[in-house]
Amino acid sequence: MFFVLSKALGFFAAPSNLLISIGVLGIVLLFSRFRLLASWLIVASLILLAVAGLSPLGNALILPLEERFPPWNPSHGAPDGIVVLGGAISPSVSAARDSVALDEAAERITATAELAHRYPEARIIFSGGSGALLEREGPEAPFAVRQLVALGVAHDRIVAEEQSRNTLENAAFSRLLANPKPNERWLLVTSAYHMPRSMAAFRAVDFPVEAYPVDWRTRGWVDLSRGFPTLSEGLRRTDAAAREWIGLLVYRLTGRSARLLPGP
Repeated sequence: MFFVLSKALGFFAAPSNLLISIGVLGIVLLFSRFRLLASWLIVASLILLAVAGLSPLGNALILPLEERFPPWNPSHGAPDGIVVLGGAISPSVSAARDSVALDEAAERITATAELAHRYPEARIIFSGGSGALLEREGPEAPFAVRQLVALGVAHDRIVAEEQSRNTLENAAFSRLLANPKPNERWLLVTSAYHMPRSMAAFRAVDFPVEAYPVDWRTRGWVDLSRGFPTLSEGLRRTDAAAREWIGLLVYRLTGRSARLLPGP
């Protein structure tokens, strides 16, 4: 039930969806006695869409997330295992084209392959089922395994976790597969902006992992004042950041995280 509810409400958690819905509502109300309200809704929708898509708002929202966990320090020694979260592959496109279709989070895969070569004794768990609510889509993990093998990682080192539908389930199912011992060190590979919520989920299931952030979307705080050349690019950044902040708020309110913004 929580999964279905989160996916249903997630549509409006994306600012772009919410703002265009306000505009559509305004257009509908133009044909009613609420024409003045309709005009205000349409104008507000257009203005807010421009702000969300062209201003630095997306960067301002995502930067605190990306900067929360620093790059991993290899000086502490080799890890015993690596957990990499799904979100870097489109399962439906991959299945249709019989070719692994990487998306803009592809660094989750390439960084894992690099780590696998650097630490040949480390176990690897790729956690990625299907988060689709309505569309029939297979799990992401088999395609990730296929790509990692193509990048030179031995197949028998990789465990595919195919049941998870969201970050909370990523953590829970990965812990069951890893069964980490008290002295083991595990890395968590995911996008830098997604790392705070991911760490909260893994801490909630008592799986101590070390953050290995990848896939940065900004250059750093210098981008705090940088807008976007196209509306679509800015809206995509704002949507991604807003989804993480809303997820963090839900985790905090439901007791899944002790802090709104988990840190190192």
